[in-house]
Amino acid sequence: MRSIMLSIQHAEYLALRQHGEAAYPHESCGVLLGSARGEHRLVRRAVPCRNAHTDSPADRYHVDPREILRLEREARSRGEEVVGFYHSHPDHPAHWSATDLAEAHWLGCSYVITRVAEGRAEDTCSFLLAGEGEADKRFLEEDVGVLDAAAEAADAEAIAP
Repeated sequence: MRSIMLSIQHAEYLALRQHGEAAYPHESCGVLLGSARGEHRLVRRAVPCRNAHTDSPADRYHVDPREILRLEREARSRGEEVVGFYHSHPDHPAHWSATDLAEAHWLGCSYVITRVAEGRAEDTCSFLLAGEGEADKRFLEEDVGVLDAAAEAADAEAIAP
């Protein structure tokens, strides 16, 4: 069986969970920047974004494509890439919804979801968007490794090109 893994620095993990708490009762969202090799992604930065979904921000999120483009350019200049996205589910499980799948388009990227219950971050789970295209895309559960500084350096070396 394949090992699907997302590794994230401890500070970045805490930051995306705190973003979910701060946005409560609305969904938070952001972009994960780092590096990837195969089905292993290393998050160096979790960049918070504004939830541009104005109709129902309590149960939907949208990152402005211009913001993604800006972050993608910034990441490239730092030798990084977009490795995923994160958002919160206020008072709902940390599991993808049918809407999450329908609106996910970055194949090979991680989609991290944090359950925020009554303003407090609880579970955080991650899913890899797999498939050959829109017609067969699907989410696969992936392990999340939260790294301290020493583990992050070793992990970065392991997935370096």
